Amino acid sequence: MTSAEQPVPAAAAADTDADCYHCGLPVPPATRHFVRIDGRDRRMCCVGCEAVAQSIVDSGLIDYYRHRDAMPETRREAMPVELRELGLFDHPDFQKSFVQPVGEHEREAALILEGITCAACVWLNENHVARLPGVSAIQINYATRRARVRWDERHIRLSDILSAIQAIGYRAYPYDAERSEQVAQRERRSMLWRVFVAGFGMMQVMMYAFPVYVAGEGDMTWDIEQLLRWASLLLTLPVVLYSAAPFFQRAWRDVRLRRLGMDVPVALGVGSAFAASLWATLTDGPEVYYDSVTMFVFFLLGGRYLEMIARQKAVRGVEELGKALPSFAERLARWPQQSVGERVPTSQLVPGDVLRVRPGEVIPVDGVVVEGRSEANEALLTGESMPVPKTVGEHVTGGSINVSSPLLLRVEQVGDATRLAAIRRLMERAATEKPRIASLSDRVAAWFIVTLLVLAAVTGIAWYLVDSARALWVFVSVLVVACPCALSLATPTALTVATDTLARMGVLVTRGHAIETLARADHFVFDKTGTLTVGRMQLQEVMPLGTLDADRLGVLAAAIEQGSAHPVAAGLRAAVGAVVLPEVSGLSAETGQGMHGVVDGEALWIGRPEWVGREAGVVPPAEVAAFNAGGGTVIGLAGRAGWLGLFRLADSLRADAPLITGRLARDGAALSLLSGDAQPVVDGVAAAIGIEDARGGLGPQDKQQAIVAMQAGGKAVVAMIGDGVNDAPVLAQAHVSVAMGGGTDLARNQADIVLLNERFASLVDGIALARRTLRIIRQNLWWSFAYNITSVPLAMAGLVTPWMAGIGMAASSLLVVVNAMRLQRVARST
Repeated sequence: MTSAEQPVPAAAAADTDADCYHCGLPVPPATRHFVRIDGRDRRMCCVGCEAVAQSIVDSGLIDYYRHRDAMPETRREAMPVELRELGLFDHPDFQKSFVQPVGEHEREAALILEGITCAACVWLNENHVARLPGVSAIQINYATRRARVRWDERHIRLSDILSAIQAIGYRAYPYDAERSEQVAQRERRSMLWRVFVAGFGMMQVMMYAFPVYVAGEGDMTWDIEQLLRWASLLLTLPVVLYSAAPFFQRAWRDVRLRRLGMDVPVALGVGSAFAASLWATLTDGPEVYYDSVTMFVFFLLGGRYLEMIARQKAVRGVEELGKALPSFAERLARWPQQSVGERVPTSQLVPGDVLRVRPGEVIPVDGVVVEGRSEANEALLTGESMPVPKTVGEHVTGGSINVSSPLLLRVEQVGDATRLAAIRRLMERAATEKPRIASLSDRVAAWFIVTLLVLAAVTGIAWYLVDSARALWVFVSVLVVACPCALSLATPTALTVATDTLARMGVLVTRGHAIETLARADHFVFDKTGTLTVGRMQLQEVMPLGTLDADRLGVLAAAIEQGSAHPVAAGLRAAVGAVVLPEVSGLSAETGQGMHGVVDGEALWIGRPEWVGREAGVVPPAEVAAFNAGGGTVIGLAGRAGWLGLFRLADSLRADAPLITGRLARDGAALSLLSGDAQPVVDGVAAAIGIEDARGGLGPQDKQQAIVAMQAGGKAVVAMIGDGVNDAPVLAQAHVSVAMGGGTDLARNQADIVLLNERFASLVDGIALARRTLRIIRQNLWWSFAYNITSVPLAMAGLVTPWMAGIGMAASSLLVVVNAMRLQRVARST
């Protein structure tokens, strides 16, 4: 009997529609993970289970599924011992979905961390992992709990990195959207139960404490008061041992590692108040603080729960990109002979497959239309709400929605090679990179904790000498009220919300510093072709300078330019249509100048006339000056024997280009235009959009030197807006760079920000939102400092009780999160 024919015990089979076949957990509706086991496609809840199950099958351990009589109780049990010993996390097949090569031996992984509760947790993990031999970089985003780790596989394995994280009390998983949502649900459920227990205990303890507060002298006998104390103790125990347990666990871990986190003062406050109350109960002491302990824990957990909900809502937009693609697709295996389709998992699609996408369905892959006419809603990818017409020959993007009519598509890119996957990777990179302002606030928070502990100790000693009865709760109040949770949340939460909002507008942030730097930019530099113009060059005129006619010149130009992605090259190729091009050898490109190739044994150069003349060793013809006067972009073609011809191409100005230059000029920003085109052409474009500083005839190095000159003295913050690939050196030189990303290969894009919908109106809104984000970050930081500076003296003076301190601490954290959430609302430019 073959493996496909062997029966699967009922107890071993999960409900393939609702539960994961591997671990038995519920499968999120949007997942698309399947593994073929015993002849059937079994559904998995996440990429981790998919990889583990596939490795079980590949390793010949399929009997694990046939003979198990129950689902594993934990995820650890979901992995057989044999596979754990094989080092599953180091298996190349397992790493495909979340590990990217960044060099010959360097690898970079996207992970999600469980157990992160404050900025100190982030600091601890970053420093601990960074000290491992072979780890070159690690960045963790507090708001999203996502980490990006880079290591040299010759010196350390991924499994070693994950073990090191687990050794200090945290858990790291390969990042995928489904796993992230499961972790978020688990966090919410656990926190809600802790809040419930703390709230129930608080109400009951307050009920027993109230008679003691209102009873007059001699109204309550000693035995009744002792009974109420013991009842309060029994009700406080679950609050301290269960609800407050994470505070003590994390505080003990920090102390053991000789590092101070934000849970240390909280644990000290709760523990000392409870210990003093317990001692007073056992020894018939004068005061107990059970009501303050339970109230403090309840208010603190309640605030953290609300902050968690707001934070998870803020980052949900990024997670949605991971769930945008459907689980199944309709493949036409015998098209065009037959149009009968079959439903297959999208993970089984390969380039060249033909799919049918019906109206209302999500397009599962990147491809090209081979039959049909419809419209695609690309709002998730570009922020553009208007559907885009799609006809035969046009490209469609995975994640967009087919609106009106059925389409047949030929698959071009699948999985991690799609544009949607590239967008998601760039957003993840931005989320894990820490900007300067966030690093500064984290360092301040770390020092603040040390200062807080010192102040609390000094205050407690001083009050013990003045009024020993009040010393303990004043000590607890100081510890709690000034814990810098709000300070650690102020920056990452605002940046996360802003990044998500910008993505919905079609402005993709790919670097952590981009929002902060864009908000401070005061000098904007534009490229011309493909940036201020639409980038679709059209051939207007050909001037033969030798024996070849215009048609032959066009064919030669198109042949040499077939290796270039520049808009000029695309215009020359489009001009000749679908003719057979001659073979070209020795193709090479000079960025910003032109192309070189050998056709029929003759070396030819095409590009800017000055460069062509210099490379070919021929003097520019007199006709160049007169040809330039006619406007447009002039391109020359020459060989060693002399000039062959000149080409004039023209591009149209983007309709919304005057919008962005006008808005920036009104805001007081300096504007410049740098282009490789002739000066008259550049002057014409600059005059149409109101830019006075317009420079033409510049190569990439000239543009880079111009940016350096603008940055001289450190006064100007320069933003460069270009095409993302051809202007890579210039984009890298600018403080912040923006690329037009509609047709750009995102994997090669060097910009800090990509304008996915190529609408300057979205960039105008993005600049306004970046500035608003910086204002909100400053508001959050000022509020955090003002709160701590005000509350600490009040607590030291004995004017703040522990339960009031708990409310203040929770409210301050919640306030900065709610303030950051205001960034989700943005007014759009017309």
